[in-house]
Amino acid sequence: MQNDLTLVSRFVATNGVTLHVVQSGPEDGPLVLLLHGFPEFWYGWRHQIQPLAQAGFRVWAPDQRGYNLSDKPRGLDAYRLDTLALDIVGLIDAAGRDRAIVVGHDWGAVVAWWLALHHAERLHKLVILNVPHPVVMQRALRSRPRQMLRSLYAAFFQLPSLPEYLILRDNCRGGKQALLKTSRPGTFSEADLEPYCRAWTQPGAMTSMLNWYRALVRRRPEMPAQPNVGIPTRIIWGAQDFALSREMAPESAALCDNGQLVMIEEATHWVQHEEPARVNALLLDFLGSPRDIAGQ
Repeated sequence: MQNDLTLVSRFVATNGVTLHVVQSGPEDGPLVLLLHGFPEFWYGWRHQIQPLAQAGFRVWAPDQRGYNLSDKPRGLDAYRLDTLALDIVGLIDAAGRDRAIVVGHDWGAVVAWWLALHHAERLHKLVILNVPHPVVMQRALRSRPRQMLRSLYAAFFQLPSLPEYLILRDNCRGGKQALLKTSRPGTFSEADLEPYCRAWTQPGAMTSMLNWYRALVRRRPEMPAQPNVGIPTRIIWGAQDFALSREMAPESAALCDNGQLVMIEEATHWVQHEEPARVNALLLDFLGSPRDIAGQ
């Protein structure tokens, strides 16, 4: 058994691609998959990996497809939501497990919701950070002008080449400023931002990252006929989110048959960075004892 606090990088084959995965924790612990969003990579969970591992969980934090050191297939079809979810099913298989706990933030939470809706038999529990249930988001984009305005950046990402140029020019100035302006002061230091720039400037990475947004619009997934999530779910929501209205959080919890919502009033979209101790405590409280999960 490895030391709980050791971080090990591995490359794992899944669903026709190879993903870079940072792993920690006891090999026989219940599997926790930490799914990052845009524009992050596994490093976005750096405050959560070791506390979970130390508590006895086997933690895998992948760079999702298109990001950092993972494969970057070309074309929008490679970034369909169904395909992204199957990547995670493949990771569960690669770990030799029947089920896992999935924790997702931002786009990682979109994938996590999709797993709960289409592959619930592969999940023990679900934790969502600052992303609404996809049905709630779809309704808001159709009926709430304020949310439509907040989501205009995603429309900008549909343009070819220009978003990549503006984000990456001048040592990733645009990308760095986006993180700084949408988070609480002091959340991201310059030392924190340099690893992001290195990840964004991997060959083909930024276009692949933006293709998640482009595929969602041009390869729109079909919403499930039955939108309720049956597995135990905890939603953690930073109330000062720049892009997502807070009213979508309770609406999302209402679609969870066994759901809990925790609103953190002083946090923004980057809640796990701004309030790591509180988020970690909420995670560990909800996940419970590794021994109990292993016996399920």
